Amino acid sequence: MRVRILSLFALLLCATWSFAQESNSTDPVDDAPVVTLAANQQSSPAPQSTNNSQLPSAPQPANAPNAVAVPPSKQQTKRILGVMPNFRAVSQGTIPPPPGPKRAFVIATENSFDYSAFVFVGVTSLLAEGSNAHPTLGKGIGGYWGYYWRGYLDKTDGNYLVIWALPSLLHEDERYFTRGQGSILGRGVYAASRVLITPDYHGHNTANIAELGGRAIAQAVSLSYYPSADRTFGDVAERYGYALGRDALTATFREFWPDIAAHVLPHHKKGN
Repeated sequence: MRVRILSLFALLLCATWSFAQESNSTDPVDDAPVVTLAANQQSSPAPQSTNNSQLPSAPQPANAPNAVAVPPSKQQTKRILGVMPNFRAVSQGTIPPPPGPKRAFVIATENSFDYSAFVFVGVTSLLAEGSNAHPTLGKGIGGYWGYYWRGYLDKTDGNYLVIWALPSLLHEDERYFTRGQGSILGRGVYAASRVLITPDYHGHNTANIAELGGRAIAQAVSLSYYPSADRTFGDVAERYGYALGRDALTATFREFWPDIAAHVLPHHKKGN
């Protein structure tokens, strides 16, 4: 369990590794046509933005008539600290059209085969091997490789199930829509709750079956390549809980990243 907890923070350790690179990554994350909120108007109407049944926790234009355009300093970037993929994040006040299977597949692929995915799995595998999390996998180079390829499979099949396959079937939007306003506690709860709640293609919040079910299916698949000693209910439940916790932590970091970049890391501001 200690290894799983440490692994949740390995993402931040990887990010620190290439901190200086982020100064060149200030473009908005989503390259699809978007709707950006301006004062009392929308620049380009989107079908889902006219529905009044959307929950107020989501940044929807129908519920925010006095919203203003978001300054560049508050926009999400393609990477966080130069290494952490941020392709799923949508800036506050920006409402892109539903991703559809094609766009969702692209996002899942970007998250799975980006160089940072290999770095992150390398760090978490090193932590697991060093603490002998799965004794049957052994130690040393051979043991490390056993941890590495299994960890990469866990991450990759989970990405395609959670971001592409199930959302395409269920019409759920697994991108992260930044709230960007309110209390720190409220925004943190909102971000972490995205593993349980997500908008559908019409902008209505719904149970996040793609996340919960996708991670569960990924763990079921992992039974085929983990040693028999690591296939107990407790081991599978621990890996499942770790995956959900990692996603909740990542969403929380995404929520506050524009604020951190603008107010804590001055060199991230445009024009500097």
